[in-house]
Parts: sequence; structure tokens; C-alpha cells
Amino acid sequence: MAAARAEHTRFWQSEHVGGVELLAAHYVEQRFVSHAHDGYVIGVIEGGAQRYRYRGADHLAPVGTLILINPDELHTGHKGTEAGWFYRSCYPDTQQIVSLLTELDLPVRGLPSFGATLYRDPDLVAGFSQLHRLLESPATALQQQTAWREVMLTLLQRHADVPTPSLPGLEPRAVAQAKELLQAHLAQPPSLETLANAVNLSPFHFARVFRRATGLPPHTWMMQQRIAKARALLREGCLPLDVATQLGFADQSHLTRQFKQVYGVAPGAYRDASARSFKTGFS
Repeated sequence: MAAARAEHTRFWQSEHVGGVELLAAHYVEQRFVSHAHDGYVIGVIEGGAQRYRYRGADHLAPVGTLILINPDELHTGHKGTEAGWFYRSCYPDTQQIVSLLTELDLPVRGLPSFGATLYRDPDLVAGFSQLHRLLESPATALQQQTAWREVMLTLLQRHADVPTPSLPGLEPRAVAQAKELLQAHLAQPPSLETLANAVNLSPFHFARVFRRATGLPPHTWMMQQRIAKARALLREGCLPLDVATQLGFADQSHLTRQFKQVYGVAPGAYRDASARSFKTGFS
């Protein structure tokens, strides 16, 4: 009974990536009867192990494995250890997957299909877990939408035989326009979809064009501009809390983490040092 009480689930829909359904759970006594989904099931085991039956075979998914289930295919699920299993999963519908491929002008001849169900793919397992947590966090739509597309494309290329998209063009005007938009809206950056629409590109194509031109995804480039602006405000004597609020950081600790990763000191210490330098005539 104590083990059963340890079970917990969190189910939600991601507002920024088309309402895709997500689940984070610890199951012990839960037993899933044979059932199917009309979309895909993508999950990672983060603790314990899960047993399930799929395509007429029994499978054991231990920690660190990736589970892939195609639409309309029957499967079950129950614990593979006495402690049950911890996992994160998402359930993109078929149209969400087709839309991603369409954005890249990839040929869609029927739905992509995963060839196997259970994979040991460490970097993709880590990437999916990070994406899942990102979609659970208050991260910007720009960051969530970009990460969603990148991880899903990697997954489909590796395990569903989706071809590699052609190298994006340079599109210097589109990149320059996007940079201007991001600079003008550092506190509330536009979503990836809004940015792409503004420069007349599909979201996925725009994200790849921007990365090719700058070496960074749009949200990372935007964060660098935020931090540079934060540095300027701190040098002017603004308090870290005011800087965090003005530039759209989640809170002061968020500013501190991001600022220290670039400059090696906390914002308050940087502000104090700048004030001392100003008083003594050094810059």
C-alpha cells in the first residue's frame, strides 16, 4: 500500500507546441490494458523499469531507454521492478508530425513509422528528457518551439527513416529582420512561429537559417542580447532585481545564473565593482 501511495502523475498540454500532450509519472501498481493511441507515443524511462507487450513480443525497458509506439498499434504496460517505473512521455498526433516535415519541405509519403520500439540512444534520451522538462517550465515560446522541432527531427531521422533536409540558404535579410525584432522585444520575445511569419519563412526553416547564420538557435542568441543589455544596465547602477524585471528574466536568480555563466560573477558583484571603478576614475 505504501508503494501504491508513492505513485504520482502529471499530465498537461503544451500551449506553445500545438497543445501536444505530455505525461510525467511514477507508477508502481498501475497496469495498462492492451490499448492503442491515434497518435505516437514517445517516452523515456528515468528510473526503475517498465514491461510492456507490443507487436506480439514482451519488452523490458530499463532506465535510460527510449520507447517508441506507432499510431493505432496495441500495447500494454506494467512495472518491471518492485519499485515500479519513472517515465516521461509525449503523445504528438499525426498532424503535428506531418506539419514538422512539411515545414522542411520533406516528402510525406504516408506517416513516418518507427522500425523498432525500444532503443538505447543516450544523447537522444538525454535530449528528450531535457525537452520534456523545458515544456514543463516557464521557458519562452521561442525556446520551447525551437527545441521541440530540433529534438523531433533528430528522433524521426534516426528511428523513422525520415531523410535529412537540405542545407538551408543564407537568407541574410530574414536573419537581420529577426535580429531587429528580437532586440526590440527582449523582455517578451516573439515565438518562433511569430518570428518566422514576420520574415516569410516556415518556423523550422527559419530556425535552421538563423542557426546557420549565427551559430546559435534564436532563443540562445536572444539570451546573449539580454545578458549584454543587463551588463549595461548594471554598469549604470540599476539593481539586479530591476534589471531582471525589465529584461524579462523569470526572477533575479534566473538573471544571476545566466549572467554568471557569461561573465563569471553575480550581477550584484558586477554592479558593485562597476560603481567602485566609476568612483576611482577607472573603466
